[in-house]
Amino acid sequence: MSAVVRASGLVKRWGDTTALAGVSVEVGTGVTGLLGANGAGKTTLLGLVLGLHRPDEGSIEVLGLDPATAGPQVRERLGYVPEHEALTPDVRAFDLVRHLAEVHGLPSREATGRASDALWLVGLGEERQRPVGTMSTGQRQRVKLAAALAHDPALLLLDEPTNGLDPVQRDEMLGLVRRVSAELGIDVVLSSHLLEEVERTCDATVILAEGRVVASGSLAALRAGGTGLVVEVDGRAELLATHLRRTDLGVEVDGLRLVVEGPPEAGADAVRDAAAAHRVGLRRVQARTATLEDVFLAAERSCVAESHLPGLTDARTEER
Repeated sequence: MSAVVRASGLVKRWGDTTALAGVSVEVGTGVTGLLGANGAGKTTLLGLVLGLHRPDEGSIEVLGLDPATAGPQVRERLGYVPEHEALTPDVRAFDLVRHLAEVHGLPSREATGRASDALWLVGLGEERQRPVGTMSTGQRQRVKLAAALAHDPALLLLDEPTNGLDPVQRDEMLGLVRRVSAELGIDVVLSSHLLEEVERTCDATVILAEGRVVASGSLAALRAGGTGLVVEVDGRAELLATHLRRTDLGVEVDGLRLVVEGPPEAGADAVRDAAAAHRVGLRRVQARTATLEDVFLAAERSCVAESHLPGLTDARTEER
């Protein structure tokens, strides 16, 4: 995949706090989740992508340009939905979206047409003449999305786009994000602290912890890092599990389904031999796929372990 964002050794400090501590990452096409707990550095990284801040160290390239020196050119090709709401309540949704399209350089007539199209796209075509202040939280989020799309950006940045939404509104917003990417061909970076929404919506993810990238790549590649086996049997699951535990394998049983911990190759041999010995019918034996939660927790554990290495803690303390 070609990279729409490429960062190398990014460091950003706010006073004594290091928000980003040497971030190196490439963001490809499609929908990429920027995942991390609050305070992990997600919003700071988006600010650097937008060219709103300059890195203290390192470099960043967005759509082939340096946002620190070519900020206006970068921002005219980006759409941005901020986490916090700053919409003027007495302005009509249509007027707001049209105005922001003009700010991005569109002529007045084109901005008028694009604003209408964008509001219809996000499901607010019939509500476009309503003042923003009379709309629900979900509708206001859609107005922000329409404003980010009206000038036809190459890359869309979404900072916690489902904040404050109920489950139905969250599903609708995530569906819109997938539609924007699939139908309009716009690459998306979706910043979130919610594992489930990144796993449902994104093609790839970048996981941040304490201002560092602790894992990145396509979801398929990250999930392939799981260990163990999933085994489905015709019956006598507990009997098979008991035998496997005697060979020092960890086994969890859920009805006729067993999860066997350990290296898949060794586990497969043990399952085959135990099933044959006890005449247990096997329906399915396959390598266990890791969930995004597995990947996230493993990455966080690794981050915590590295932060306690001799010398590393002292160096980071001095840096701050």
